[in-house]
Order: sequence, then structure tokens, then C-alpha cells
Amino acid sequence: MAKNYYEILGVSKTASQDEIKSAYRKLVKQYHPDLHPDDPSCADKFKEINEANEVLSDEKKRKQYDFELEHPNMGGFGGGFSQGGAGGFSGFGGFEDIFGDIFGGFGGGRTRTQTKSQGEDITVEVSLSFLDAAKGCHKEIAYTRNEPCAACKGTGAKNGAAYKTCEKCGGTGQVQYVNNSGFFRSVSVRACDECHGTGKKILETCPDCKGKGYVRANTRVSLDIPAGADTGSYIRKRGFGEASRNGGAAGDLIVLFRVEPSKIFTRKNFDLYVEVPVSFRTAALGGKVEVPTIDDTVSYPVPEGTQSGKVFCIRGKGIKSARKTGDLYVTVSVEVPQKLTREQKRRIEELDESTDVKQCEKMKRYKDNIQAMYGKDPYRS
Repeated sequence: MAKNYYEILGVSKTASQDEIKSAYRKLVKQYHPDLHPDDPSCADKFKEINEANEVLSDEKKRKQYDFELEHPNMGGFGGGFSQGGAGGFSGFGGFEDIFGDIFGGFGGGRTRTQTKSQGEDITVEVSLSFLDAAKGCHKEIAYTRNEPCAACKGTGAKNGAAYKTCEKCGGTGQVQYVNNSGFFRSVSVRACDECHGTGKKILETCPDCKGKGYVRANTRVSLDIPAGADTGSYIRKRGFGEASRNGGAAGDLIVLFRVEPSKIFTRKNFDLYVEVPVSFRTAALGGKVEVPTIDDTVSYPVPEGTQSGKVFCIRGKGIKSARKTGDLYVTVSVEVPQKLTREQKRRIEELDESTDVKQCEKMKRYKDNIQAMYGKDPYRS
């Protein structure tokens, strides 16, 4: 096993999915290439972190990986996980929070195209408004990549047909080498040096791509972003990354999200939190207040005697995703008027004088504690 995904994420082999998710988010923020444009090692580290998370965040793939980790000499996976799959993207995964199933499955043996490497992945960061991320939206992004040549279908040969099967490897792209040393005989399989692992030899190169099999092009991709995206979550668009340099599948496009903060809401997973100012009169006598949600405002009844800091929960008014619906938590902030007329002050003084301390729970506890400690009533001069 070339890589230990547990060590890459800095977690133990017995780590829970929540621990893996937390470690992954922390490392993504630390090594994202956009934060280190002059350090190519961060791009490599970022790709390695994604690779580790993509395996360990999926229970079935993790079990397969653990088996290979414990039995490195049994073969079967060809020294790692094979990537595959068609275009498109999956829904939330580790973001629960993370979008995306990365690997299309595990291969069970060597194939004719095993030596063909997949093209590099491309990571693009997209900024989302708070509401777009919470409710879901449609976006179109543009970027530049090495795109498979349409004229030769990525073969590098004119019209996609001017090539022949490599005679040395018989079209497998692999050559077996046998080494006899006394009583010992070793066999190794390596990429064919004649066709560079492609299994074919070009007779006439494609004039559009000059035999490379890809061209540099501007690409536009449409994305339907599901509700519930958060900073650090991403979706994967298969086959929209860099073209392979030796006939393999194109890499993937990873769209990483950065969500702008809201001036109204605070978010925790799928739940939303909002502070609503309430007048002194409404808090004392009760009444209705307008509470914002991600769709509109709703009228919510505040009972009489509501204290500042009181929290009410409105079920189902948080973020609604395909999997889960969050709640909205409303914190009441009682607004005390600052500029009063003489008449207003007189009325408040009359109210205070006529209000029995026993009616105010906090005042009563305060009075009892002061009397117990000092032997005097704090509300009498």
C-alpha cells in the first residue's frame, strides 16, 4: 500500500465518520491551493487529502481499503483504488457536508487499460451567498483546461483511426519482464516503453492536437447546487478535469464552496439562529413579532412577560435539504427605550412602584439572596 489514508488525515484507524469529517474539513482549509498559489506542494497535499477522504468517508470503500491495508501482499486491487464513473456529480457526502462519491468502484484484477493514467483533477472555488447556499441554486462557471481533442477522440491519431495495435505489448499497454537468478524467478509487469502504456502506435498524428490527444480550451459547466451547501463542501463533476496524457480518462472538476456570512442568520449545520428585537410593551403584555426565515417573514406570538434572552424554536424553518430539515431558533432581545418624556418616565415609575417584587422571579431570587447575605431588603432605602 503506497499511502496510509489514516495518517494523511491524522486520524486513528478506529476513527468515527464524524472524526474523519472534522479532520478533513480542517485540512482542506489549511492546504487549499487558492490560499497558497506559490506553493505547488500544497496542491499535491490537497489532492492527497481529498483522495484519503473519498475512501474513508465511504463505509464500503473503507472496508475494502482496510482489508488491503492489512493484507498488502494479496493483490487484487493493483496497489490501490481504481477511479471511474461517468460525468455528473453526486449529492452530499461527508458534508454530509461533503458532496461527492469519488471512486466509481473497486477493480478486481488487471485490465487492458490499467496502465493508462487518469488526467489531473481541477479545483475551482465558487463563492455563494448565504441564501443561495441554504436554498440551493443554479450556477455556470468558466475555467480553462486540457480538453480531450474532439477531432481524434483523444487518441492523438488523425480522424481517431490512424493508429495500429502495439506489437510489443499486443495492445495491453503492459509488458511482462522475467528475471531468473539461480533458483529464484521474479516476474514484474510494467508499462510498455514502445507505446507508453496506451496499447497503440500512431501512424499519422492528428493535425488539431499534434498527436497529444488534447487541446487547451475554455470550458463552461452548469451546476445545480443542492440546498445546504456550506464552506468547505464541494461537488465533483466527473470527466471535466484535465485530459489524460496517455489515453486514460479525463480527470474530474472539483467545485469547492465558500459561503458568505449572513447579516441576519447564524448557521449551525441545518439549524438557523436569529435575534429579534422586541419592544418593551410587547415583551410585557405579549403580542406578535415578525420573524425572518430563509423564504419570508412569519408572524410569531410572543407571550406576555417574555424576558430578554428567551429562545423560541420554530420547527422546520431552518435549512431544508433532500435529507434533512433544520429548525429556526429565535432569541428575543427586549429593547428598552432610551429617550423618554417626563410623562413617560412618570408612568414607568408608577408601574415600577405598583409591581409586586413577587411577580418578578429574578428580582425575588435577588432579594432573597441579598437578605440572606446582608440581612436587608435591597428594594427598600
